[in-house]
Amino acid sequence: MEKLTQKEEEVMQVLWDLEKAFVKEIVPQLEGSNHYNTISTVVRKLEEKGYVGYEAYGKTHQYHPIIDKSSYRNKFVNNAMTSYFNDSYKNMVSFFAKEEKISADELREILEMIESKED
Repeated sequence: MEKLTQKEEEVMQVLWDLEKAFVKEIVPQLEGSNHYNTISTVVRKLEEKGYVGYEAYGKTHQYHPIIDKSSYRNKFVNNAMTSYFNDSYKNMVSFFAKEEKISADELREILEMIESKED
């Protein structure tokens, strides 16, 4: 599974949310200024990479994800864990705590989830 560019990930997020869509339905869902032809090119690249499939309706295509969101997330979160945190969830969580991206209340919630699974 190939890592996607930021724009490809944005388009995939829309397709995962919509489940199937024509390019004209994807464009307004994206933030910022996005030209139809640019997004059409991105979608075709995603198809070449094996992330999306399509159904043809004449000259237009309705696209749908082939790779599900959880499979993509698992692959690349695991890669980030290995590359940046030495395969340590502790290192990852402490990084987010130091960067103030996670609060003490959120950490307590995580601990409660872990403890409830141990019971």
